[in-house]
Amino acid sequence: MRLQNKKILVTAAAQGIGRASALAFAEEGAEVIATDINFDKLKELSGTKGITVKKLDVTKVSEIEELSREIGRVDVLFNVAGWVAHGSVLDCNEEIWDRSMEINVKSMFLTIRCFLPSMISHGKGNIINMSSVASSRKGTLLRCAYQTSKAAVVGLTKSISADFCSKGIRCNCIQPGTIDTPSLRDRIASNSEMDPEESMKMFQARSPIGRFGKAEEVAKLAVFLASDESDFIHGTEMVIDGAWSA
Repeated sequence: MRLQNKKILVTAAAQGIGRASALAFAEEGAEVIATDINFDKLKELSGTKGITVKKLDVTKVSEIEELSREIGRVDVLFNVAGWVAHGSVLDCNEEIWDRSMEINVKSMFLTIRCFLPSMISHGKGNIINMSSVASSRKGTLLRCAYQTSKAAVVGLTKSISADFCSKGIRCNCIQPGTIDTPSLRDRIASNSEMDPEESMKMFQARSPIGRFGKAEEVAKLAVFLASDESDFIHGTEMVIDGAWSA
């Protein structure tokens, strides 16, 4: 029960890393508020001990503020919501660029700005942001908008840590490599330029250990960062990528 007596808000909890993390948090004794824009999928977590589900569009400040008023202060904010755009800078139009920044960076800015003041008033709080190895850590083919946005998450994380660590606030980010999630498989299936089987092989080949990561493996890292065991870790990128960036 490493997270007993902690209230944790998770975004994008309907599937993938968000879902696995919400379940892992609850198993460790946390009170979890699991949110997602896809409420039909999110409702599959209804009835799970320790988890309350709430529909949330993280790009809408009004919905974030309404949720904040409803649930009050949280001990841990886990910003998972994200969107992956394919292509180089020449493939990226303004719509793709703006959507990448809105979902991958601005959403975190909005949730942090909303929930941070009550953390500061309490004298303690913990923010975990989802970045990626495809960020400032490693150049990645055909991920221009995505990679730029995830690099911005690193900057946001370090800024929050520098400004508020003296007020009891921790802020770190997780940088996964290629993780086997419904999102990954949907992108592979929708890629008309490559056979799905060949695409799977290409993604697997990026990892020196020869396999995808599992959402549950990332969730274990999230549990560690959410727990008091990681109290001395501030403003850091936690890499979990099967040696892809080594």
